[in-house]
Amino acid sequence: MRVYVPLTLHGLAEAYKTGELGAGQTAAYAVTPALREWYLSDDIEELEYAALNRAALASLRLLAADPGAPRRRVVVAVDVPDGAAAADADRALDPAALGEVRVAGPVPLGKAAAVHADADDAETDLTAAAEALEAADGGDDDAQFVVDGAEDHELLWYATQEIPQLLGPGI
Repeated sequence: MRVYVPLTLHGLAEAYKTGELGAGQTAAYAVTPALREWYLSDDIEELEYAALNRAALASLRLLAADPGAPRRRVVVAVDVPDGAAAADADRALDPAALGEVRVAGPVPLGKAAAVHADADDAETDLTAAAEALEAADGGDDDAQFVVDGAEDHELLWYATQEIPQLLGPGI
């Protein structure tokens, strides 16, 4: 099963150093029954793209919580055994939890298929989106417009061998 783990560049640097994504349970996004129902598609590529975008929004939330993190969303695509990821049945109908799963135990970075991250030119829009997130969550339409602007930036694909170059010397 493919899961998408939201991170920041600092989180990716920690995972690269330790060789693991998270400790205990790892929050991720995947093609869940609720996501399938919400997205109304049978195309697995479209559904995985939707799960990736849900993880990108979760990465934006991580950026909002960490003002010192470089303003680039990061999502690691990881293949885990079927059954290793489970959705929270209590949150199945919560729109904010669509596609959200928990992966038991630490996830080896060596199981990553790819890393997705924003280009440097997205930092201005992502800074604004991270700052507007709380107001958007409170129902502010103008703030939601700013947050939605982050989605205008497609995440770039990186091979796992490119993680050191993605992190750069200062991270």
